[in-house]
Amino acid sequence: MTLEVFAAIIAGTIFGTFIGALPGMGSVVALVVALPFTFSMSVNAAIALVLCIYCSSVFGGSISAILINTPGTPQSAATVFDGYPMTQQGKADLALGWATVSSVVGGLFSLIILMLAAPQLAAFGVRFGQVETFALILFALTCIAWVSRGSTLKGLIAGAIGLFLATIGPDTMTGLSRFHFGIAELSGGFSLISVLVGFFAMSEVFSRAAIREEGQTEHLLSGVGFRVAPWPEWRTRLRTLIQSSVIGTFIGVLPGTGATVATFVSYAEAKRASRRRDQYGKGEPEGVIASEAANNAVTGGALVPTLALGIPGDGATAVIMGALLIHGLVPGVQLFRNQPELIMGAFIILFFANILMFFAGLLGSQVFTRLLRLPEAILMAMVLLMSLVGAFAVRGNPADVVAAIIAGVVGVLLRFNGVPMAPIVIGMALGKTFEESFRQGMMMNDGSFLAFFTHPIALGIFVLTILVVGWPIVSRRFRGARHEE
Repeated sequence: MTLEVFAAIIAGTIFGTFIGALPGMGSVVALVVALPFTFSMSVNAAIALVLCIYCSSVFGGSISAILINTPGTPQSAATVFDGYPMTQQGKADLALGWATVSSVVGGLFSLIILMLAAPQLAAFGVRFGQVETFALILFALTCIAWVSRGSTLKGLIAGAIGLFLATIGPDTMTGLSRFHFGIAELSGGFSLISVLVGFFAMSEVFSRAAIREEGQTEHLLSGVGFRVAPWPEWRTRLRTLIQSSVIGTFIGVLPGTGATVATFVSYAEAKRASRRRDQYGKGEPEGVIASEAANNAVTGGALVPTLALGIPGDGATAVIMGALLIHGLVPGVQLFRNQPELIMGAFIILFFANILMFFAGLLGSQVFTRLLRLPEAILMAMVLLMSLVGAFAVRGNPADVVAAIIAGVVGVLLRFNGVPMAPIVIGMALGKTFEESFRQGMMMNDGSFLAFFTHPIALGIFVLTILVVGWPIVSRRFRGARHEE
């Protein structure tokens, strides 16, 4: 309870939100930039800064996803599906309200779980090996069918394209470069952010240039600002909010999965179980809730193995672990036993961070929505500039800029031919982890895929996947048979 710690909480929350909202930046970049500032801080202030940046940067990606059709971070990729359509309908203020409140609730939910059961959950997470991760990613890929409006076949083809794009570049297991077709620029593979930026943001710019819709900008202006939906609308969507928070926390505990997986699993499950599934992808708030509650619940869940076992789940938690080590703290069970006051301080910091995230979202949305007041030509030019900078900033590779432009052109063609772009992004986002977990699982089981079904946790997820995929087919045939009778 010192001025330095509170200053670190406020600065970290604001900085993380704005960096997260900038395409191509993300949590890891924000944490790495802030890491040198922690050297001269006290232990509590350093922990406050990195934890607040971590939580708020994940949320920040939703602001640009909703307003300019460009997720600031990969974790907010699914927010685009319904967030931007709400902006197109003049409901940007409501979309930002749904996203902000869902993020806060998801973060607080995971914090409670972290406080109550960190060591026990960490022990369970360690039991989640490569086979179980493969089963989980396979379940996540079922959302391709759910987000493929109009033509499931086109969606599956698009998902296969995304999976193929994920294989281009270095093979993490052998070190060899694959599918680069003799083009040196492809030997490093594609950056997910550059593909996201191309398919969503740049294709939007190109399509507006090709087909100008009069009055479109004026229509968007009717929904700028920030507004929280009334309680009756929240009450009918509480199940999705709680369910997505649980999914995000659970997946966050599993090392090596991350918020991107949680987002798509949560979105697919929310759509499958919703009475409003036909409205998903058209501006349904439940889609925003499912994405944002899950990806922010991951932050608390991911800290479980990091703090309790010293096993970072992703790049961001690895940087946080580095910050702790710099200050002489070794994450693990001994940290809980020997310095419980430090862990309790971290919990209190996370609580304040999630509460302040609401006000950072309020402030950030006000700043970013001012951009929508600009003339459309200037606005689209700024979106194009931010997209190009974001594509380049991830790896500093000019080839990523070219890839984003090509993805934008392809995205326009896909739009005109009714092919959904979301499955391509889903396939690419999950493809690398999907392949690695499958190959490592095969190596662990002497090349026998049938041995995957001898793992109890994986078997349960496989059964769940079959039920999710098969139930709609069975129910349709059952209803058809009853109708014939």
